[in-house]
Amino acid sequence: MSIPTLVIAGVSSGVGKTSIALGLTRVLTNRGLRVQPFKVGPDFLDPTYLTRAAGRTCYNLDGWMTSREYIWQLFTRVSGDADIAIVEGVMGMFDGSDPENNSGSTAEIAAWLGAGTILVVNSHGLARSIAPLVKGFAEFDPSVKLVGVIANYAGSTRHRAWMEAALEAENLPPLFGAVTRDSLPKLPSRHLGLVTADPQTLPESVIDKLASACEEYLDIDAIIAAAAPSELSASDSSPVSKTKQPVRIGAACDAAFHFAYPDNLEALVDAGAEVVFFSPLEDERIPDGLGGLYFPGGYPELFAAKLAANKTMLASIRAFGDSGGVVFGECGGLMYLGQAIVDSDGTEHEMVGLAPVTTRKLDNLRTLGYVEVTFGEDCLWGSAGEKLRGHEFHYSEIVAEDFEAQGWHRVYSLSRRRNQEAQAEGFARGNMLVSYVHLHWASSPQAAAAFVNRCREAVEK
Repeated sequence: MSIPTLVIAGVSSGVGKTSIALGLTRVLTNRGLRVQPFKVGPDFLDPTYLTRAAGRTCYNLDGWMTSREYIWQLFTRVSGDADIAIVEGVMGMFDGSDPENNSGSTAEIAAWLGAGTILVVNSHGLARSIAPLVKGFAEFDPSVKLVGVIANYAGSTRHRAWMEAALEAENLPPLFGAVTRDSLPKLPSRHLGLVTADPQTLPESVIDKLASACEEYLDIDAIIAAAAPSELSASDSSPVSKTKQPVRIGAACDAAFHFAYPDNLEALVDAGAEVVFFSPLEDERIPDGLGGLYFPGGYPELFAAKLAANKTMLASIRAFGDSGGVVFGECGGLMYLGQAIVDSDGTEHEMVGLAPVTTRKLDNLRTLGYVEVTFGEDCLWGSAGEKLRGHEFHYSEIVAEDFEAQGWHRVYSLSRRRNQEAQAEGFARGNMLVSYVHLHWASSPQAAAAFVNRCREAVEK
């Protein structure tokens, strides 16, 4: 079995690959194809756009946080009933977690999948010079199948003709189209990247305009024909035997909390959980009968006043944690479970009050990058000495803490890819754990099961 697969890669960030990937996905969907979307890297925002464009859940493919075997299993599992797969790249094609190899890059995923790769170029100010640019990308790594080029920010039809001729003269991958400047509607942005795609921030009309521009300026038939078949691996795993009653785990999910990998949540289900979604913004209290609570990242700092005003929700979470329930919060979840959030105006908003931290919203990015954590002792995600990988991405910082005085302590030894310096992180007390790190649980095969088992033990006590 195989599926035609296209990777939309970029020369660099900012060349328009997100807009091209969205428009192309909607074009193919409008043509009656079942498009399975993917996003390379640890991104929580672009996948919401691709999900909207395709009408199917977009999954992240990250070679550094997970593994080649996991990528193949995930790709096979979610693509089996699709007609074509579209993979949006990250940054420049060869940019990833290491300057000396393809780890964590678009090129790594493209090579693993054997996909046809289209290079998106900012062609403003380029004519014949597009040829040496494309030649470098085409020849840099022979394991990547560069099948074509899309020129964005192009000028006249003559400009397109020059670029086509330049590529053809050097026997390089063909130009599949040249999108003229201002033809693609701008996508709303917040912090680094996009805002989460919902009907308010991304109306259907915007997706339709992206599709119309792609239909007008791109050779869609040639693009479809260039998709290379990615072989779907045969599943060698048997269905998980679930002899025990599923343990209910509440997962916060609303405008303030939604930075969660879908396959992370599916891993909890596979490990014996029933995931129950709830809204800290809108619901009065947490769901009944829970063994654990999961608070992913998101934008709690932008909804601090409304979160603080929901006193019954705050009280129910606080009571759950104080009674020994399992509570895990990452990034925005850490902020919410802390004492307070200080917004941009300096106003302090009272939060749950379990974790002894106060955080402050910043106007600029505080931390971004891959991290690996080693457990200094047994914790919610595994045993002492085990490791998990993830990434940090936040526009906030801890401005006050009193961990030791309240019985909290640090259980992670955190190593950042950019400098390899170790730092004590991961703040724990009993069945509670908070951290700024967004973990990908697939980086350790036992992680999801360890968390579910801890939730089950909490219920059975």
